[in-house]
Amino acid sequence: MGSRGKEKSSSMPVWRIAARRNPAENSPKVRSAVALASMLWDYPTVPTTTADKKKRVVLPVARPGDVFDVQQQGEGKLLLVRLVRPEPKARMSRLACLRAISAAPLRPRMKWDELRRLTREP
Repeated sequence: MGSRGKEKSSSMPVWRIAARRNPAENSPKVRSAVALASMLWDYPTVPTTTADKKKRVVLPVARPGDVFDVQQQGEGKLLLVRLVRPEPKARMSRLACLRAISAAPLRPRMKWDELRRLTREP
């Protein structure tokens, strides 16, 4: 590795590296142009992607497991909306489960003979 390898790994701003190579490039205009170019290089203004044979596309901001709602907004226009999963509710304790089972309205409260008398025609 030469001196170039050291310059890339240092935390020195890009415009200072350019100024060290050529002292004529040490003007504010050059520094701002180099800073802008490095910013645009890291963050492209118009990200594009291509669908593969299985109709998959890669989204740079998506994380594994993200779910998106795809809405077709017109001819050739799609809108992706990231869906947020709701936070899971806290689990019930064993005691709370037993209380809920005993208070459940699904257990009949009247005797079978009384239910038969109320539901049968005379």
